[in-house]
Amino acid sequence: MRHVAALALFSLTLAACDAAPTAAAPVAPVPAVDTRAPAPAETPPSAAAAHDLAAAADGDVVVSAQSVWQGDPAACRTGTAAVDDCLLSAMRAGGASPDALAASSRLIALGNPGYVSAWREIEGVGHAEITYPFRANTNQGLWLVDGDGRAVDVDENVLPAGAVRLRGELKPFLDAHPDAMPFAPAQAVGSEALPEGGVRLRFDVPMRTCHACADVGVLELGYDFSADRRFEGRSVIALREAD
Repeated sequence: MRHVAALALFSLTLAACDAAPTAAAPVAPVPAVDTRAPAPAETPPSAAAAHDLAAAADGDVVVSAQSVWQGDPAACRTGTAAVDDCLLSAMRAGGASPDALAASSRLIALGNPGYVSAWREIEGVGHAEITYPFRANTNQGLWLVDGDGRAVDVDENVLPAGAVRLRGELKPFLDAHPDAMPFAPAQAVGSEALPEGGVRLRFDVPMRTCHACADVGVLELGYDFSADRRFEGRSVIALREAD
């Protein structure tokens, strides 16, 4: 369903008349979700943890190295409890930090239960690796985290409205491959310096006609950060035939 939505967005993009590029939105605020009620046998989370969980559901969460959890939620795949509650219970039992629980609460509220499984920094930008243990296909994802702790999912909304600026270059590919869609995960392919100390992180997204099909093209994206590593926007660099 997400690929159908992405293709529809692409079509709307090409039909737009405003050529001004737009920045990709950080992981969006979501309605409050009560994830604080523990299972009967558990110790209730601390007041600080409860506050972080509520903040995550309200869209007020900062992602950092403290958001990592490296436990195993395998029991949640076969249990009778809802995976959302089971995941958070497993994380609490596995010693997850309040920041880790907050990040998972955000993912749950967005409809993608998972957790931050690793953290590193590249060019001063945080790379939070996300594990989605309950997905059928792609179980790994990536959030880019800026200097304010704001996270941008590199696999969501990969066709921003600014792509209209490239409609002349995009049209030949779309005419040749009308059924092609972007498929996660995006692959990091390097970085380049921007003026005044900024940096652009580059990613390639495969274009296919089905999940198991061969790549027919590559969507090249750039994620721009200022000198102090504040996120400034995402842009389409090119859409080309696969090598």
